[in-house]
Amino acid sequence: MVAPRSLIVLLSSLLSGLPLVSPISADRASAAECMALEDFARGRVGEFPPDWKPRKDEGRSVYSIGGEAGRRFLHAASRGLGIQAGREVTWDLETYPILAWSWRPVEFPKGSDERKSRTNDSAVSVYAVFPGSLGSVKSVKYVWSPIVPVGTHLTSSAGNTQVRVLRSGPDQAGQWVEERANVRQDYQEYFGVDKAPKPAGIAVLTDSDDTKSSAQGDYANFRACKP
Repeated sequence: MVAPRSLIVLLSSLLSGLPLVSPISADRASAAECMALEDFARGRVGEFPPDWKPRKDEGRSVYSIGGEAGRRFLHAASRGLGIQAGREVTWDLETYPILAWSWRPVEFPKGSDERKSRTNDSAVSVYAVFPGSLGSVKSVKYVWSPIVPVGTHLTSSAGNTQVRVLRSGPDQAGQWVEERANVRQDYQEYFGVDKAPKPAGIAVLTDSDDTKSSAQGDYANFRACKP
């Protein structure tokens, strides 16, 4: 896993280094009740996705656009690395409180357990990122763990990252699974506030640095949806 303030550095650099990216038009959304945030239709297969930024340049070797059966997605392959990639994109949580996406773990890092700092690696994880104070960011992180029970709540980055295990176990490895998470509700509960701010972006992390192993996973079809 990367250093505690890594996600703060990543999204702070995004917010200062890139022009504001608005959500993709609702005309391209996958359903009437959703707004597309990222479908990886831009860019060529095999290249690092446009509008995304890695925390470190080495992350460009971890993430690349993939394509199969008419689906575009972000493929991640980590060999002893733990580097996030993120995209600045914003939407209205009052109207669209649900973050939806598809993901599939391809290779779980050997011996990973997100509850322990020395084994805190994941095949796939997704962040909803929010602006914090003094240039920092806060995030809600969703994890597919090989062993940590579903519903487990963890924290990292001095409490700025609140982690929720959405799925557990390797039984569906290699299969696409559709996910939906109520980001507004999770932010309010985990950070103890009555109203969540507007998101600043989304990020992903496929990492294997703590276990000194390898990990692979895929991400697709990020949307903001109505309840």
